Order: sequence, then C-alpha cells, then structure tokens
Amino acid sequence: MSTGDGFLNPRGAKGSSRRRTTLFACGVAVAATVVGSGIGLGALAVGSAQASLVASARAAAIQNALTPARARSHYPFAGNGSGGPGSGDPGSGGPGDPGNFGRFGFGFGFGGNGAPPSAGGTMGTAPATTATAAEQRGIVDVTSQLTYDHAEGEGTGMVLTPNGEILTNNHVVDGSTSISVTVVSTGKSYSARVVGTDATDDIAVLQLSGASGLSTAVLGASSPVSVGDAVVGVGNAGGAGGAPSAVAGRVIALDQTITTQAEGPAASETLNGLIESNADIRPGDSGGPLYNASGKIIGIDTAAQSGGGSVAGFSIPISDALSIARQIEGGHASSTITIGYPGFLGVEVTPTTDSTAPGLGTGGVQTVRGAAVQGVIDGTAAASAGLTAGDIITAVNGSPIASSSALTAALAGHAPGERVTLSWVDASGASTTATITLGTGPAA
Repeated sequence: MSTGDGFLNPRGAKGSSRRRTTLFACGVAVAATVVGSGIGLGALAVGSAQASLVASARAAAIQNALTPARARSHYPFAGNGSGGPGSGDPGSGGPGDPGNFGRFGFGFGFGGNGAPPSAGGTMGTAPATTATAAEQRGIVDVTSQLTYDHAEGEGTGMVLTPNGEILTNNHVVDGSTSISVTVVSTGKSYSARVVGTDATDDIAVLQLSGASGLSTAVLGASSPVSVGDAVVGVGNAGGAGGAPSAVAGRVIALDQTITTQAEGPAASETLNGLIESNADIRPGDSGGPLYNASGKIIGIDTAAQSGGGSVAGFSIPISDALSIARQIEGGHASSTITIGYPGFLGVEVTPTTDSTAPGLGTGGVQTVRGAAVQGVIDGTAAASAGLTAGDIITAVNGSPIASSSALTAALAGHAPGERVTLSWVDASGASTTATITLGTGPAA
C-alpha cells in the first residue's frame, strides 16, 4: 500500500500519476501541492499541463474571499524539483532545483521528472500490496473538482459516522468547487459538502449526501505510539481508485515538525507533532489511515519525503485530528477553523502592494494603493458588479485596501450571501462604489 504522502495525486494524461516536489524544512520535506488543493498526498490531477502550477498561484491570487489560509497553501508550487524516485510522468515545468527541492522531491512531476516506479518498491521499503478487507473498512476515495484551477484532485478519507461524516486533509479539498466520495468497500459514490476546514493543521471534515449505515473506520485515538512500532499506510495511491494500496513500515520518530518553503503568493506552512514512519506514502494517499499492528488507526497520512536513499511518511496523530474534527462538528469557527464555505468575490489579483492607474484627477499618472485586479471570473459577484481586469480595489466596507493580502483579510470571515461595499478605481481613473452580494466560494 502506498500510504498518503500529503499530496493530491495529479493526473495529467490518461490518469497517469505525478508526484510533487516536497518542501524542505527542519530536515523534513513536505509534499508540495499546487492548483487548488494543496500539499501533499492528494496530488492534484491537472487537466492540462498549463494548469499545473499556474493553478497554485492562481488559487492563491483569487482574492474573492477565500480565507487567508487558502492563500497560504501548505504545499509549494510546481516547477521546483527534479523529483525523487517517484511515480510520475515527466513534469511540464522547468528543469527543477537540484538542491533541497530536488533532494526531497516527490517527483510530483510539475517541475521535474519523476522516475518511473520500481516494481519492487522504492529504496528498500516494503512493496505496496492491496489493502486487506479490514484495512479497507471505513476508507473512502475523495475526488475534488477544482473548477477555477482547471484541475481535479484525488485523495483519501475516513468514515467517522454511519451517516457519512468524513475526515480527510484540508489540502485534499482546498479550492474544490464540488466533491465526490467513493466508499472503497462497496464502490458506492456520494456527493459531499465541506462541513469545515483547518488549513493551519491540514484537517477537513466532509458530509456525504444521502448516506446511511456506513461502516466506520477503526480509530485508535487512545492507542500508544512508540518508535519502532510496525505500521501500515493505506490510501488511494496514484489516484487510481478501486481497492486501496497498503505499504508497511515502522515508526522512526515522534513529534516531528515539517515546514514548506514559501514560493510566489503562498507563504510557508508548518505542521507540528507528526508521526514519522518509513512507510512509502504516495501521492493520492493524503487523508488516508496509518494503522498500528493491532489494526487501529493512529494517524492520518499527510506528507512524505523521498529521495537521497530514504523514504519518510508523516502523519497527523489521530487524536489531534479528531480534536479538530470535534470543533468543526460543533460549528466552532476560530482563527484557524473555517465552518462551511467562504464567501466569494471572484477576482484574481496581482501580488503587488501598490498599483498604478492612469488618468487620475488631471489625466496624469498617479499611484493608487490597492489590490490590482488581474482577472474576473465569469458568473461571480465581481463580474455582476462590473469589475474588470485593470481595476484597482481600494476599499471594502469603507476600510482602505492597500494590497491583495489586505483584500483577502478583509473578505475572510464573510459568508456566502453576505453583502459588502466595494470601492475601486478603473483604468481611466474613475472611482466606483457598489454593494455586492458574495457568492459561494471553493473550499478554503
């Protein structure tokens, strides 16, 4: 089995799988994800080569009201890594960085060339097998449509309740506009909505539509974990669907910290308290279970490192994940937890702090501080209000906006259907103020 490595599995042509480059920090690498979903195990399935990493930058730049956390994707952008001995097709990005990124690259393939998978497993780790019936209990495949990034993400999840509450990684659904979930033991699929997310800790809770009587995952929240313990990671490796794969390993360290490296509009993110194992977690495994020798789930696979002769998988302790899930279930929003979907304005902005608009006042050129609109998404609140590329958003509800990040912060916390007053300056220097009703945004 291939345990989740913290990324969505990008499927370029014909379901081929690519592994993203990992980010290096604290001697650990995190799976880099782009386009919409994030980091890790669910390597996003990109519909076209172009969607690959523009997506990440685009998703972060869609300042529609995605929460600030959305702009801080845990996974780095594509195009930085030569990839490890991964499972990917050649990437469409640049030649990759032979340094940290290449060294810890997942071979996501967007920026480098992932080597073909070996028939007998990688770097001396146990070869992947098909998960047993017991290991498949309560496990689901998660497919996220990332409409605004022209991509699709594949990941894994765990059933928490018989009526279809699902636990997965935030990066598996981040940026999604629709989600479908398939119960691997029955093959039945359901549509799903986001109950809530915690981008900082990379946790998300979903709710299936019309589900009942589902078998739940066997959780070991109180099970002790020690270095040397045997573990098995299970997940939707490669985004292939069907029976999940499983890969065995041992716990090699506890309470680990991994940090992704900032790139473009995405800031670095740090995950703490992780279980590190030498199980060969793969793209698509994100959100999947890490089992102990007793068949209890002790972690949720979230990130992985490969290359340089070693393999390491990182999992969020299940007790930590469940603690966050309970807060989400209770509807308790916080600085890190977002309940439901965010409000959505529907503009793409440039990351610059200042923008220049011609013709202001006397027809000269003056610098206007604000968020420069790079594009407007059809059918959104911004399009209905008449915003166009080249406009500069200067205020939200009367409060000045000095940058794209300030726009994100001002819109964060607003729910779909809420009305906000927006002020902007167009390319001719004319000022406009209008009240806009926010739409429903992709998962944050």
